[in-house]
Amino acid sequence: MAAAEKSVLGPLVGAVDQGTSSTRFLVFNSQTAELLSHHQVEIKQEFPREGWVEQDPKEILQSVYECIEKTCEKLGRLSIDVSNIKAIGVSNQRETTVVWDKLTGEPLYNAVVWLDLRTQSTVEALRKRTPGNNNFVKSKTGLPLSTYFSAMKLRWLLDNVRRVQKAVEDNRALFGTIDSWLIWSLTGGVNGGVHCTDVTNASRTMLFNIHSLAWDKELCEFFEIPMEILPDARSSSEIYGLMKAGSLEGVPISGCLGDQSAALVGQMCFRDGQAKNTYGTGCFLLCNTGRKCVFSEHGLLTTVAYKLGRDKPVYYALEGSVAIAGAVIQWLKDNLGIIKCSEEIEQLAKEVGTSYGCYLVPAFSGLYAPYWEPSARGIICGLTQFTNKCHIAFAALEAVCFQTREILDAMNRDCGIPLSHLQVDGGMTSNKILMQLQANILSIPVVKPSMPETTALGAAMAAGAAEGVGVWSLEPEDLSAVTTERFEPQINAEESEVHYSMWKKAVMKSMGWVTMQSPACGDPSIFCSLSLSFFILTSMVMLIGARYIAGIP
Repeated sequence: MAAAEKSVLGPLVGAVDQGTSSTRFLVFNSQTAELLSHHQVEIKQEFPREGWVEQDPKEILQSVYECIEKTCEKLGRLSIDVSNIKAIGVSNQRETTVVWDKLTGEPLYNAVVWLDLRTQSTVEALRKRTPGNNNFVKSKTGLPLSTYFSAMKLRWLLDNVRRVQKAVEDNRALFGTIDSWLIWSLTGGVNGGVHCTDVTNASRTMLFNIHSLAWDKELCEFFEIPMEILPDARSSSEIYGLMKAGSLEGVPISGCLGDQSAALVGQMCFRDGQAKNTYGTGCFLLCNTGRKCVFSEHGLLTTVAYKLGRDKPVYYALEGSVAIAGAVIQWLKDNLGIIKCSEEIEQLAKEVGTSYGCYLVPAFSGLYAPYWEPSARGIICGLTQFTNKCHIAFAALEAVCFQTREILDAMNRDCGIPLSHLQVDGGMTSNKILMQLQANILSIPVVKPSMPETTALGAAMAAGAAEGVGVWSLEPEDLSAVTTERFEPQINAEESEVHYSMWKKAVMKSMGWVTMQSPACGDPSIFCSLSLSFFILTSMVMLIGARYIAGIP
């Protein structure tokens, strides 16, 4: 019976989906794209100082091993032989930066997460000496100078962490985004691990030329990054190496895509003009622009969408990046205690059905697209004595939708042809109130696939299609039909515009909260120094006053 079932399943493909808040391993049937089993482990984020966000690279790696083993155990209970898994793809949180020792395999510092703001002063200093008003960097990378991208984080590590400096001096240091760290470790680590990345992840470092598809010497000199620590940049679909441990030892790792590119592939947005929006920790709208780089005039990024094979062409995308989406729900749970679990947000919002004029701008890490305004900070406005936690919960969901509206408007202006509907995916899309709100705020239908794990699916597709694996066809006629759920707008466009104009007003109020002189921007020692100076000054004034009253000259 089990043997008959295995023969029906055919070849399987696994996918590591390493995100900001969790790691998952999922296994798909390559013939039908059906999800057979998966396991998930939450990842801890550390906030050692205000604006700093870190994770433990060893915890991330261990979570990958755990997810793989637990998924294999679940497949065994389903009488599915794990030897049917013919390839593994990797999808990952992008920009997050790791430096490790190639001789010991030990990370030299925590992973500095994409949301981290510690490098803002470095950004400001570099802006002042950037030729051509930032065009030098943007013309090569498609990216603005921002704390968001890996080059800034790597520069900080090189400037501030002695272990990193020493390892570079001794030619022991390796740099990578999370995909590089995982592939190097899974393929052997200190015993011959493969130090590589793919072009989608490389394009988010601000060191990679998206036209030549190579690390750029001029950019590395500008950021003072030694090129010898960089990984080999490869296509998104080829065999990088073999698993060297665990239940899947010997299985090739043959797909690698940054999470948003993986979702674009998983949504099968292979044609020029097709777009998707992913709702995770942040919110990311990508539009395939084909084989041409399109540079935005409205605050969007130009990025590599995918390159599905060594000899295959590269495809590009326009991207609207929102820093805080699902993270605002996490904040309501962990920081304010309004909800006990993320699923409760839908019930709270349903109780009131409106924010009652309350607007929440979750600019915890400044504002990303289309503003790129690091001085912004989160605000809640429009409060009255009537406002309660249900209204704030509703406002949080609206904030995700309004931010999507902003980047969709920018995308429409850049592309010239408005999207007729929005394809969506990601964990938050299970919230039906959120999806209906999104349709109302955009005034276009929102289309959600019945199988929402499109990020992992995209990584699996790339892995299964790789030369030397060949168990997943990406030909249009072979791609499985996707069943979807559709949300139509339920309010008129005029009413939607009124709410949107109030949101824009709230956004304007969130800007300019932090300046480079503000203690909130950097090292707490600045605050200590200011406090000490104030104390000394106050003491001097009091002493002079006392002497004056006592008649002492």
